[in-house]
Amino acid sequence: MSGLKIYGIARTRAFRALWMAKELGLDYEHDPVEIGDVGARTPEFLAINPNGRLPVIVDDGFVLFESLAITLYLAKKHSLGRLYPGTLEGEARAWQWSLWAVTEVDRGVNIWSLHAVRLPPAEQDIAKRAEALKVLVAPFKVLDAAVAAQPYLLGAEFTVADLNVAAVISRAIEMDLGAVPNLKAWLTRCLDRPAARAALALKSAADSATPADVTRRIARTNRP
Repeated sequence: MSGLKIYGIARTRAFRALWMAKELGLDYEHDPVEIGDVGARTPEFLAINPNGRLPVIVDDGFVLFESLAITLYLAKKHSLGRLYPGTLEGEARAWQWSLWAVTEVDRGVNIWSLHAVRLPPAEQDIAKRAEALKVLVAPFKVLDAAVAAQPYLLGAEFTVADLNVAAVISRAIEMDLGAVPNLKAWLTRCLDRPAARAALALKSAADSATPADVTRRIARTNRP
Protein backbone atom coordinates (compact mmCIF):
# COMPACT_ATOMS: atom_id res chain seq x y z
CA MET A 1 0.00 0.00 0.00
CA SER A 2 1.34 3.42 -0.97
CA GLY A 3 1.09 6.47 1.24
CA LEU A 4 -1.79 7.94 -0.80
CA LYS A 5 -5.18 8.47 0.83
CA ILE A 6 -8.15 9.94 -1.04
CA TYR A 7 -10.94 11.51 1.00
CA GLY A 8 -14.41 11.95 -0.47
CA ILE A 9 -17.39 9.87 -1.51
CA ALA A 10 -17.19 8.98 -5.20
CA ARG A 11 -20.41 10.85 -6.01
CA THR A 12 -18.55 14.13 -5.44
CA ARG A 13 -15.57 15.64 -7.18
CA ALA A 14 -13.55 12.90 -5.49
CA PHE A 15 -14.52 10.89 -8.59
CA ARG A 16 -11.87 12.83 -10.48
CA ALA A 17 -9.09 11.89 -8.06
CA LEU A 18 -10.24 8.26 -7.96
CA TRP A 19 -10.22 8.03 -11.75
CA MET A 20 -6.71 9.44 -11.91
CA ALA A 21 -5.44 7.04 -9.23
CA LYS A 22 -6.92 4.12 -11.16
CA GLU A 23 -5.57 5.46 -14.48
CA LEU A 24 -2.09 5.52 -12.94
CA GLY A 25 -2.47 2.10 -11.34
CA LEU A 26 -1.73 3.49 -7.89
CA ASP A 27 -2.33 1.73 -4.61
CA TYR A 28 -4.38 4.03 -2.42
CA GLU A 29 -6.71 4.12 0.54
CA HIS A 30 -10.16 5.59 -0.04
CA ASP A 31 -12.09 7.22 2.78
CA PRO A 32 -15.62 7.94 1.39
CA VAL A 33 -16.22 11.05 3.47
CA GLU A 34 -19.70 12.52 2.94
CA ILE A 35 -20.48 16.19 2.41
CA GLY A 36 -21.82 18.38 5.18
CA ASP A 37 -21.91 18.22 8.95
CA VAL A 38 -21.60 14.44 9.14
CA GLY A 39 -18.44 14.37 7.05
CA ALA A 40 -16.53 17.22 5.46
CA ARG A 41 -17.65 19.73 8.10
CA THR A 42 -16.60 17.71 11.12
CA PRO A 43 -13.73 19.08 13.21
CA GLU A 44 -11.60 16.08 12.26
CA PHE A 45 -11.97 16.73 8.54
CA LEU A 46 -11.67 20.50 8.84
CA ALA A 47 -8.27 19.91 10.41
CA ILE A 48 -7.25 18.39 7.05
CA ASN A 49 -9.11 20.78 4.77
CA PRO A 50 -10.43 23.93 6.49
CA ASN A 51 -12.59 24.63 3.41
CA GLY A 52 -14.80 21.68 4.32
CA ARG A 53 -14.87 20.55 0.69
CA LEU A 54 -14.18 17.28 -1.12
CA PRO A 55 -11.88 15.79 -2.23
CA VAL A 56 -8.62 15.99 -0.36
CA ILE A 57 -5.59 13.74 -0.65
CA VAL A 58 -2.80 13.02 1.76
CA ASP A 59 0.20 11.70 -0.14
CA ASP A 60 2.98 10.59 2.18
CA GLY A 61 2.10 13.49 4.46
CA PHE A 62 1.52 16.04 1.68
CA VAL A 63 -2.01 17.46 1.91
CA LEU A 64 -3.70 18.79 -1.23
CA PHE A 65 -7.27 19.91 -1.91
CA GLU A 66 -9.12 20.97 -5.10
CA SER A 67 -9.88 18.06 -7.39
CA LEU A 68 -8.13 19.21 -10.56
CA ALA A 69 -5.04 20.31 -8.67
CA ILE A 70 -4.98 16.76 -7.31
CA THR A 71 -5.25 15.12 -10.73
CA LEU A 72 -2.58 17.39 -12.22
CA TYR A 73 -0.27 16.69 -9.29
CA LEU A 74 -0.70 12.91 -9.45
CA ALA A 75 -0.28 12.83 -13.22
CA LYS A 76 2.90 14.89 -13.13
CA LYS A 77 4.34 12.90 -10.24
CA HIS A 78 3.66 9.47 -11.73
CA SER A 79 3.33 9.92 -15.50
CA LEU A 80 5.40 12.88 -16.68
CA GLY A 81 5.68 12.79 -20.46
CA ARG A 82 2.69 10.48 -20.83
CA LEU A 83 -0.53 11.36 -19.02
CA TYR A 84 1.10 14.63 -18.02
CA PRO A 85 2.57 16.50 -21.02
CA GLY A 86 6.34 16.67 -21.18
CA THR A 87 6.58 20.10 -22.83
CA LEU A 88 5.85 23.55 -21.45
CA GLU A 89 3.29 24.15 -24.18
CA GLY A 90 1.56 20.83 -23.54
CA GLU A 91 1.50 21.52 -19.82
CA ALA A 92 -0.05 24.94 -20.44
CA ARG A 93 -2.74 23.41 -22.65
CA ALA A 94 -3.53 20.85 -19.94
CA TRP A 95 -3.96 23.68 -17.44
CA GLN A 96 -6.00 25.64 -19.99
CA TRP A 97 -8.54 22.86 -20.51
CA SER A 98 -8.68 22.01 -16.81
CA LEU A 99 -9.45 25.62 -15.84
CA TRP A 100 -11.86 25.93 -18.77
CA ALA A 101 -13.83 22.93 -17.52
CA VAL A 102 -14.28 24.44 -14.08
CA THR A 103 -15.22 27.91 -15.30
CA GLU A 104 -17.32 27.06 -18.37
CA VAL A 105 -19.13 23.75 -17.93
CA ASP A 106 -18.89 22.38 -14.39
CA ARG A 107 -21.84 24.22 -12.89
CA GLY A 108 -24.11 23.80 -15.91
CA VAL A 109 -23.66 20.04 -16.10
CA ASN A 110 -24.15 19.71 -12.36
CA ILE A 111 -27.40 21.70 -12.35
CA TRP A 112 -28.70 19.82 -15.38
CA SER A 113 -28.00 16.42 -13.82
CA LEU A 114 -29.70 17.38 -10.57
CA HIS A 115 -32.88 18.51 -12.33
CA ALA A 116 -32.88 15.82 -15.02
CA VAL A 117 -31.66 12.71 -13.18
CA ARG A 118 -30.72 12.90 -9.53
CA LEU A 119 -33.57 14.72 -7.79
CA PRO A 120 -36.93 12.94 -7.42
CA PRO A 121 -39.00 13.70 -10.54
CA ALA A 122 -41.53 15.76 -8.60
CA GLU A 123 -38.74 18.03 -7.35
CA GLN A 124 -36.98 18.62 -10.65
CA ASP A 125 -37.12 22.21 -11.88
CA ILE A 126 -37.73 22.26 -15.64
CA ALA A 127 -36.72 25.91 -15.90
CA LYS A 128 -33.37 25.31 -14.19
CA ARG A 129 -32.74 22.31 -16.42
CA ALA A 130 -33.50 24.33 -19.55
CA GLU A 131 -31.32 27.22 -18.41
CA ALA A 132 -28.42 24.86 -17.73
CA LEU A 133 -28.69 23.43 -21.23
CA LYS A 134 -28.77 26.95 -22.68
CA VAL A 135 -25.61 27.93 -20.79
CA LEU A 136 -23.81 24.82 -22.08
CA VAL A 137 -24.53 25.36 -25.78
CA ALA A 138 -21.59 27.68 -26.50
CA PRO A 139 -18.86 25.90 -24.49
CA PHE A 140 -19.99 22.50 -25.77
CA LYS A 141 -19.51 23.80 -29.32
CA VAL A 142 -15.98 24.86 -28.37
CA LEU A 143 -15.20 21.40 -27.01
CA ASP A 144 -16.83 19.73 -30.01
CA ALA A 145 -14.59 21.71 -32.37
CA ALA A 146 -11.48 20.90 -30.31
CA VAL A 147 -11.91 17.16 -30.84
CA ALA A 148 -13.23 17.31 -34.40
CA ALA A 149 -9.90 16.59 -36.08
CA GLN A 150 -8.06 14.64 -33.36
CA PRO A 151 -9.11 11.96 -30.89
CA TYR A 152 -8.04 13.82 -27.75
CA LEU A 153 -7.66 17.41 -26.59
CA LEU A 154 -3.88 17.56 -26.96
CA GLY A 155 -3.58 15.28 -29.96
CA ALA A 156 -3.44 11.55 -30.57
CA GLU A 157 -3.04 10.41 -26.97
CA PHE A 158 -5.23 10.59 -23.86
CA THR A 159 -3.80 12.94 -21.22
CA VAL A 160 -4.71 14.56 -17.93
CA ALA A 161 -6.43 17.29 -19.95
CA ASP A 162 -8.94 14.76 -21.26
CA LEU A 163 -9.39 13.15 -17.87
CA ASN A 164 -10.07 16.46 -16.18
CA VAL A 165 -12.59 17.73 -18.71
CA ALA A 166 -14.30 14.35 -19.14
CA ALA A 167 -14.53 13.91 -15.38
CA VAL A 168 -16.07 17.36 -14.95
CA ILE A 169 -18.74 16.67 -17.58
CA SER A 170 -19.09 12.92 -17.04
CA ARG A 171 -22.78 13.26 -16.16
CA ALA A 172 -23.37 14.87 -19.56
CA ILE A 173 -23.17 11.39 -21.08
CA GLU A 174 -26.86 11.16 -20.15
CA MET A 175 -27.73 14.27 -22.19
CA ASP A 176 -28.85 14.39 -25.78
CA LEU A 177 -25.51 15.26 -27.39
CA GLY A 178 -26.72 14.92 -30.96
CA ALA A 179 -25.79 18.53 -31.74
CA VAL A 180 -22.16 17.94 -30.71
CA PRO A 181 -21.25 14.54 -32.16
CA ASN A 182 -17.49 15.00 -31.83
CA LEU A 183 -17.87 15.82 -28.14
CA LYS A 184 -20.12 12.80 -27.68
CA ALA A 185 -17.63 10.44 -29.35
CA TRP A 186 -14.72 11.90 -27.37
CA LEU A 187 -16.57 11.68 -24.05
CA THR A 188 -17.61 8.10 -24.77
CA ARG A 189 -14.00 7.25 -25.62
CA CYS A 190 -12.76 8.75 -22.36
CA LEU A 191 -15.41 7.18 -20.14
CA ASP A 192 -14.94 3.78 -21.77
CA ARG A 193 -11.38 3.50 -20.49
CA PRO A 194 -11.01 0.71 -17.92
CA ALA A 195 -9.92 3.12 -15.18
CA ALA A 196 -12.86 5.40 -15.92
CA ARG A 197 -15.30 2.49 -15.82
CA ALA A 198 -13.90 1.40 -12.45
CA ALA A 199 -14.25 4.90 -11.00
CA LEU A 200 -17.71 5.31 -12.53
CA ALA A 201 -18.80 2.10 -10.82
CA LEU A 202 -17.87 3.66 -7.48
CA LYS A 203 -19.72 6.83 -8.44
CA SER A 204 -22.83 4.93 -9.53
CA ALA A 205 -22.89 2.94 -6.29
CA ALA A 206 -22.57 6.16 -4.30
CA ASP A 207 -25.35 7.79 -6.33
CA SER A 208 -27.65 4.85 -5.71
CA ALA A 209 -27.02 4.96 -1.97
CA THR A 210 -27.50 8.72 -1.63
CA PRO A 211 -30.51 9.67 0.51
CA ALA A 212 -32.94 12.11 -1.08
CA ASP A 213 -32.27 14.74 1.59
CA VAL A 214 -28.58 14.77 0.68
CA THR A 215 -29.43 15.31 -3.00
CA ARG A 216 -31.76 18.13 -1.99
CA ARG A 217 -28.94 19.75 -0.03
CA ILE A 218 -26.66 19.43 -3.06
CA ALA A 219 -29.31 21.07 -5.22
CA ARG A 220 -29.55 23.99 -2.81
CA THR A 221 -25.82 24.63 -2.92
CA ASN A 222 -25.18 23.45 -6.51
CA ARG A 223 -21.77 22.22 -5.41
CA PRO A 224 -21.72 18.44 -4.75
